[in-house]
Amino acid sequence: MTQAPDEPFLVVEDLTVKFPTEDGLVSAVSNLSYAVDRGQTLGIVGESGSGKSVSSMAILGLHDAKSSRITGSIRVGGQEVVGLNESGMRKLRGSSVAMIFQDALAALHPFYKVGAQLEEAYQVHHPKATNREARRKAIDMLERVGIPQPDRRVDDYPHQFSGGMRQRAMIAMGLVNDPSLLIADEPTTALDVTVQAQILDLLQDLQREFNSAVII
Repeated sequence: MTQAPDEPFLVVEDLTVKFPTEDGLVSAVSNLSYAVDRGQTLGIVGESGSGKSVSSMAILGLHDAKSSRITGSIRVGGQEVVGLNESGMRKLRGSSVAMIFQDALAALHPFYKVGAQLEEAYQVHHPKATNREARRKAIDMLERVGIPQPDRRVDDYPHQFSGGMRQRAMIAMGLVNDPSLLIADEPTTALDVTVQAQILDLLQDLQREFNSAVII
């Protein structure tokens, strides 16, 4: 399905996500509806455990179909995501929709260099890219998110980055394939106030540059 000319890039309608428990199905998200288009930012506010991450993961198809019940509609670029098979979701992840997870240290593989992880993320959606091209892309992305000496830091491991730098690397990972929608799941968790402000300013600057829709 193609996106209607007047339809925003992401449209969520009556999204409900339930999980089975010993006491029956429990709703983590109930009848959530919103829309966001390229160049726009949507802030979703709620207490811890209110379902913010659950709804974001539903957009990316990250819930196990055997242990969750998802109803409603999620349209990404006109394509219905609810019920889409894993092959279809893999095509969307990274290229059309990307997510920055709140715990960068856990999201980055500790035994692989940061640059290698960026290169792999790029080559998944650009299989014809050479290793040299992928490395050049990784260095470019690190530079764009404000990592100093990116041509050297590209060969560092995650533990060699500060908390703020790891979060910047995660933003680079999310944007490496120029997605139309970037979901930032509490991207400033565990960072001090000054670094939090820097990360939020960076996201705003990059949104203008990439013209992505951003959910934060």
